[in-house]
Amino acid sequence: MGPLATIDFLQKLLAATPAETDQEHVPVVTASVPQIPDRAAAFRGGGASPLPAMIECGQRLIDAGVSLIVMPCNTAHLWYEPLQEALAIPMIHLVDAALDDVAASVGSNGRVGLLATDATIASGLYLNRQSKAGRSLQWLLPTGSDMADLVMPGIHAVKSGHRSLGERLLSKAAAALAGRGAQAVLLGCTEIPVVLNNRNSPVPVVDATDSLARRSVAWSVDARADRRTAA
Repeated sequence: MGPLATIDFLQKLLAATPAETDQEHVPVVTASVPQIPDRAAAFRGGGASPLPAMIECGQRLIDAGVSLIVMPCNTAHLWYEPLQEALAIPMIHLVDAALDDVAASVGSNGRVGLLATDATIASGLYLNRQSKAGRSLQWLLPTGSDMADLVMPGIHAVKSGHRSLGERLLSKAAAALAGRGAQAVLLGCTEIPVVLNNRNSPVPVVDATDSLARRSVAWSVDARADRRTAA
């Protein structure tokens, strides 16, 4: 839904694919529609629901022949269940993919910082999901001032094309979480890993976009193997 985040996902999908020829890569149909209503604003009650537009985009993908749909947007997963019900097609939940990688990185009782939009944090999208999955991660969240001065302005800077500013702000936010004891930082907004990674974070990062890309490749590889077996 964010065009830069879409490109970042496609690059990570490509990097995660074990291919030596063009024909071995994952076939992809992409719907990049930035005009889908703002997910954070909708959650706060200040904007239209994105669900009708997401259903429309999903149906367009189904009409194009896809067998799996993924969304490289964290906040959009607040509407995951009604979207999947409306589309009736397999989907991979980005948050589940990221949480699996967090647990692998820090252990089931590890301390993990969360960088995400205010809507993603306030909704409990990650915090409640990990409880549902039976994990007991110890979450560290940005302070109110860090959200207002670093995280949200950093995300906005990336969206508006000011990557250097976004990197400075978001790396400071990651450093603040590390200073409070985070063993790793989960990048829970798909704009954040565009500028923040293991090279400029004081602690390891778990990139939800990369988690989703690798799960998508694994699904595609398994599906092709099943088709060969059936043939």
